Amino acid sequence: MDWTQPIDAYCERLGAGFWAEPLNAISNLAFLVAAAAGFALWRRAGGRDRPVCLLAGLVAIIGIGSFLFHTFANRWSSLADVLPIALFIYAYFFLALHRLVGLGRWAAGLGTAAFLGASILSEPLFAGMVGSSAGYVPSLLAMLGIGGYLVATRHRAGPAVLAAGAVFAVSLGLRMADAPLCAGWPLGTHFLWHVLNAVTLGLLLAAAVAGRQPETEAARASAR
Repeated sequence: MDWTQPIDAYCERLGAGFWAEPLNAISNLAFLVAAAAGFALWRRAGGRDRPVCLLAGLVAIIGIGSFLFHTFANRWSSLADVLPIALFIYAYFFLALHRLVGLGRWAAGLGTAAFLGASILSEPLFAGMVGSSAGYVPSLLAMLGIGGYLVATRHRAGPAVLAAGAVFAVSLGLRMADAPLCAGWPLGTHFLWHVLNAVTLGLLLAAAVAGRQPETEAARASAR
């Protein structure tokens, strides 16, 4: 396999140069902003929540990986793009089941494994409806489902998770619109997918912090 084989998958790219997708590349700064916001929330909550710290770092890595893909645009940079995203999806799903829904670690782990299997098996089904965006549909359904459950049970993290799902739904639509709108809008819409995904991840980090806060506040109270 030639790991340097070029990939031309987005409307904005008109050549093989490093800056052939300027908006798609620069828009990844939004992930660094989301990561910085996540770190700020982490520090404000006491700076001891290791999972949120790691997830915020992973958001920054997602931005870097996507930047590499939209500049080098080849097979190895494609992996740098998709692998951190996949790691965030399944790590956060586990955290959501354990911290927000309240499942034990083993149950959350089994739930995450089931979600992974369902995501892989359902991709061909969704591909017929949304094309190359099929792999993201299970994440959308998970955010809406878990967010709806948390809102129904009046969990303090519920609104942020549900809002993340709503933003991601719009973002997914913009990803799908990149090619169909290309003839009339040469810049494409993929850069907006980056910006709204960063908002989505920022909301999910805020939800994770909110889900931990009661425990943190109780620990502080007992230490007084």
